Amino acid sequence: MAEKEKKTKKKKKKEKHQSSDISFKPTSDVKGLKFGGQIIVKSFTIRRARTLELLKLLSLPSSSSPPLLSTAAYLPTNFTILAHHAWHTLTLGLGTRKSKVVVFVFETEAMKSSVVAAEGGIWPPEIPLGDVNKKMIRKLKTWEMARFKFRKGCITFYVYAVRNAGNEGFAAAEDLKVILQAVVALKDFMDHTAMLVMPHQKSINYNSCPPFAMAH
Repeated sequence: MAEKEKKTKKKKKKEKHQSSDISFKPTSDVKGLKFGGQIIVKSFTIRRARTLELLKLLSLPSSSSPPLLSTAAYLPTNFTILAHHAWHTLTLGLGTRKSKVVVFVFETEAMKSSVVAAEGGIWPPEIPLGDVNKKMIRKLKTWEMARFKFRKGCITFYVYAVRNAGNEGFAAAEDLKVILQAVVALKDFMDHTAMLVMPHQKSINYNSCPPFAMAH
């Protein structure tokens, strides 16, 4: 009996811990991007992606329902992809080849527009990875975020749900669910082929985008 009660308490403690991991926190407290000892990676850049690019990367149909109108994503630029490979070569294999993708799911489309609009938005279309925590996440001082992190081979996905401070629940829960389920279902990216074939990466010419990257 005592052993059963002990297991029950342990299970409740584990569930509570998991619950706290995905709880909303003030942006000053939420975890940002992590770099470990790879300081040079902070200078690598990411760019704001079009919705269709995010759908391709996540292997979601372009007719995806919901249409993810409240979502803004940042992908590695062409420079970043090539710089990762160059850094890995120069350091004789010690430098990381892992890139970061950052996805923000806002509570409303209006909230997203106020942050990423071409005119009047407070986030730039392109930014060094090292500035994301300070100039993007911490800048939203009156809002709250919940953070999710997934490692998929050479790409690490950071997904942030963003809502007004003090709100209960999450109005864009369906968008968030679609994003999280898609990331979990992805196979590991063995290289950056899927990034290089994105339409916005204009200096690389590929005819199609595979559902996930394959090593050559």
